[in-house]
Amino acid sequence: MSQFKNIKKFHSFLRFKRDFERYSLRRVRSYEIVIHWLHSKMNRNQFLVLSGILVGLVAGLAGVILKTLVHYIHYFITYKVHFSTQVFFYAVFPFLGIVITTLVVIIFFKGQSRKGVGLILYEIAQNSSLIPPVKMYSQILQSALTVGLGGSAGLESPIAVTGAAIGSNYARNYHLGYKERTLLLAAGATAGIAASFNAPIAGVMFAFEILLTGVVFSDFLPLILAAICGSLLSKIILQEEVLFHFESRQAFNYHNVPFYIMLGLLSAIYARYYIVISQKVEHFFHRLKWSALQKAVLGGVIISILCVLMPPLFGEGYSSIKQMANGQADEIIAHSFFRYIPAKNWVLLAFLGCTCLLKVFASSITIQSGGNGGNFAPSLFAGGVLGFFFAMLCIQVGFHDVPVTNLVIVGMAGVMSGVMYAPLTAIFLIAEASSGYDLFIPLMIVSSTSFLVAKWFSPISPELKHLVDEGKIFTREHDRNILSLLRTEELVENTIQRIDMNATLRQLIELVKNSTRNVIAVVSPEGKLDGVVTLDRIRPIMFNQLLYDTVTVKEVMQAAPALIGLHDNVVDVIAKFDEVKEWNLPVVDNDKLVGFISKSNILNQYRLLLQEYSGDEV
Repeated sequence: MSQFKNIKKFHSFLRFKRDFERYSLRRVRSYEIVIHWLHSKMNRNQFLVLSGILVGLVAGLAGVILKTLVHYIHYFITYKVHFSTQVFFYAVFPFLGIVITTLVVIIFFKGQSRKGVGLILYEIAQNSSLIPPVKMYSQILQSALTVGLGGSAGLESPIAVTGAAIGSNYARNYHLGYKERTLLLAAGATAGIAASFNAPIAGVMFAFEILLTGVVFSDFLPLILAAICGSLLSKIILQEEVLFHFESRQAFNYHNVPFYIMLGLLSAIYARYYIVISQKVEHFFHRLKWSALQKAVLGGVIISILCVLMPPLFGEGYSSIKQMANGQADEIIAHSFFRYIPAKNWVLLAFLGCTCLLKVFASSITIQSGGNGGNFAPSLFAGGVLGFFFAMLCIQVGFHDVPVTNLVIVGMAGVMSGVMYAPLTAIFLIAEASSGYDLFIPLMIVSSTSFLVAKWFSPISPELKHLVDEGKIFTREHDRNILSLLRTEELVENTIQRIDMNATLRQLIELVKNSTRNVIAVVSPEGKLDGVVTLDRIRPIMFNQLLYDTVTVKEVMQAAPALIGLHDNVVDVIAKFDEVKEWNLPVVDNDKLVGFISKSNILNQYRLLLQEYSGDEV
């Protein structure tokens, strides 16, 4: 036993020595040496626990910094910069936010503006969970400018990307494998979300529901520890007005269940509206053949106009939700043109209805025109406004015992669930943010209703559907996920035997003697595939030498059972193999033969990837 321990110590020393020598070639910080030493002394699970804490602290701090930065930008432009009119205030800053963000991306980040949760999912599936280091700070700067100056978007997606980048680059720095890297990537995003809302359970749910879809994991303790660290930092550092938190609410009364069911249906309809409008705005800016700066100017002008007309569209909008939840809805309309219109209650309803309908335009234009942000906060804002609108409408038509604050709170969960396709995240987020665990039943009613209707329209989140269709992100089909990691162009075998259709059977037999395949490609002088010749096809005549000089290849060849495109998805390639019941198929590019692809080679590569991505050790 003592000999076995000595061997383990020796291997531990060798691993530390290797890491130290590798990092001695560059400038190494003292804490990195300490962590490398700890890595050499700890087993895998112990180091993952330590890593979860460290990543959680750093990612949580990044989330706190971003929230604080935006808060002080808001404070500065609201109280320190004086404008003659409120209209000028709402007209100037949202425009500047989008334009300045676009200029920063162009000048400092070389136009690399990929953002959002889709970025994280893409890097998990296509880049072995390696996120560029620049994402550890670029998202903070860009989203602070966009949202801080009034862009109608949320900070949570940039915080998630920042945290994921921190976790990914930590794992890369200490040479962890794919599974560990993905786990710490998710831990960083978890800590960021937990810090944003002081909601650790919601952070963990976000990781499992959205980020780790299709990834097999048995380790989850680092996620929990990261969420705790992020939430603790948020609780300690952030001030109450910065946090997304609600105190006042009514106790749950089962007599109000019909209100919650109706709100669930309204949330589902609105969530579908939100998704459709978002897609249309995205397609509009994508088709617009303008420069990035021109798009930013257009988007900035539109957002400024919307904020002038509807001031709650300015920024994240959480303050407006708090006012509605606290019974201060009159203050929402105070800075808008609607305050000059009589018939107070119905004007407030009309104002809220317009705000709710226009929020999706404001957030989508902010993001697609060059700003940086996500749909997390906009969906929560729209849900809160929708809940208050529904409650006020019920009161106006004669229902007096309406739980107004509760409808505001659960409405946020309903719309977020339908927009983000994340019902558990929505439920726990609102429950934690409002300390409303007694509202679990209405939260589940509204969120599940909205989610089910959203899934009925589209089984996959429309925001991510194009990436799923292209096989660029994982789904819940694990086998398909592994296959999507393979590249057809990397599996092509181009050392194949080729022959012209006018060649004789004798020439064909000579090729067969030196071939390791049971198929030979018939190719024109221009390189185009005319057909194939299989051994089964020529076996009846291949030993009849009388036919060697009279039979041509053209007489024995046949059309290829199926053709594979050089850039076809491997999932589609496997489907073709199954359809035609063949083991070798030709691969073409622009009608020219590139080589052959073997089903056995695909399955062998699949087996190796399955072992790497799903095994106990990477």
